[in-house]
Amino acid sequence: MKTIVFPKTSESAKLAKTFGYDEWLISRFIEYVPDINRFLETMDGQPKQYIRTNTIKISSADLKKKLISKGFQLKETPIQDVFAIEKSSFPVGATTEYLLGYYYIQDLSSCIAVEALDVRENQIILDMASAPGGKTTFVAQKMKNSGCIVAIDINSARINSLKFNIARCGVMNCCIYRMDSSHVTALNMRFDRVLLDAPCSCEGVIMRDKSRKTSHTTYDIEHCVLDQMRLIEAAVKVVRPGGLLVYSTCSFAPEENENIINSLLGRFDIKIEPIGYGINGLTKFGETKFHDAIKNTKRLYPHIHNTLGFYIAKVRINN
Repeated sequence: MKTIVFPKTSESAKLAKTFGYDEWLISRFIEYVPDINRFLETMDGQPKQYIRTNTIKISSADLKKKLISKGFQLKETPIQDVFAIEKSSFPVGATTEYLLGYYYIQDLSSCIAVEALDVRENQIILDMASAPGGKTTFVAQKMKNSGCIVAIDINSARINSLKFNIARCGVMNCCIYRMDSSHVTALNMRFDRVLLDAPCSCEGVIMRDKSRKTSHTTYDIEHCVLDQMRLIEAAVKVVRPGGLLVYSTCSFAPEENENIINSLLGRFDIKIEPIGYGINGLTKFGETKFHDAIKNTKRLYPHIHNTLGFYIAKVRINN
């Protein structure tokens, strides 16, 4: 799918100048982001910081006591064991508790993707783009270190981070493969759950990297779509009948999100299941119409959900 670029308008020109974006990107945001002005104002700020208790090593109640005694203020979120940092007396990644693996610094949006995976103990689970390990370690704690997680990443440097975080968090049920996940059928395995947090153009993390306002191009989106199509084709083929595939990105681009899931419908026997958090996925973008079932996918926006930008789809594989 070629990246859709909309005609420039007086509104897109004004917003691009005010907030420092390339105008082609603003013209797209106008088409599908609710309350565009508040969205752009929020994107100019800093993202909310979240931590997830690693219940393999400590309970949330005990972790809260330890951090509160050090001057932290924590707020509960809709996801169990995930807390928003309201106040911290020093860097969140510099505590003894962090080094001991008692918690993981992880955005709420990422945790919602794992929640959608509906993990059970003793399952066989595939994480197709696993480094640096935030979702992998969350899956492990939900499984209580039972079953098996196959964690794949193509980048050897990122795998070092994955290995470090798995060790820090006390994960014992994970095996790691350095490989291209589009070749995962070569493992000759089927999985109860597959998580594909796909490599993407990262529009949703502009709050962390403001340079993306102008360094981002239409080619970035088109390049990512090619990889995402390869990966999701492989993912569907290795899910056991009745199993789940969760697809996610940290992009706002419909080409990388709704379009990818829409491409599966009619070719595979699948069902798009609803998710309890976020705004419904788009069923139309420009002149492109998606299947009505795509509304069951979810979008997360910084100015509405206090997260990074994120997209999540929960796909049941019937056979």
